Amino acid sequence: MSLNSLEFRKAMGCFATGVTIITVDLEGEVHGMTANAFASVSLDPPLVLVCVDNSTRTHTHLHTKKRFGINVLCEDQRAISEYYARAERTHEKAAAEAGARFDRTKLGTPMLHGALTYLECRLDSAQVAGDHTIFIAQVEDVVVREGEPLLFFRGKYRGVGEEVGK
Repeated sequence: MSLNSLEFRKAMGCFATGVTIITVDLEGEVHGMTANAFASVSLDPPLVLVCVDNSTRTHTHLHTKKRFGINVLCEDQRAISEYYARAERTHEKAAAEAGARFDRTKLGTPMLHGALTYLECRLDSAQVAGDHTIFIAQVEDVVVREGEPLLFFRGKYRGVGEEVGK
């Protein structure tokens, strides 16, 4: 059996995911990218992982800064996801083009207004895996809000559907 990248991508599209924006401060400027390869790793200590393409600027920024934010998007933040998915973006046009606004944490990490959840992270380790790097980070602070998540399934944005019975 021969597997090509298109078939693999289609198969992985069958796994519904949430949508996040990874944010990092670089010299006072907010940089961000959309990512859905994100997961919890450990409760004690609180660790998460995010996978980032090795060719992106965000990849370099994460290695340089070692501190970043993970913003889990609400269902009404599709435009923000699309903005940061087109190419790695800075905050310059994010407010005008997608409605993205940011605050800063005490440590200066960018936090997206209105995100369902925000996690402030400190890089713990990084492992190259094919054309991506798996960044494992310790979560140092969280903000949790009410709302519904933005989901991604089979190449399309989705909302949460009906609860499935037993």
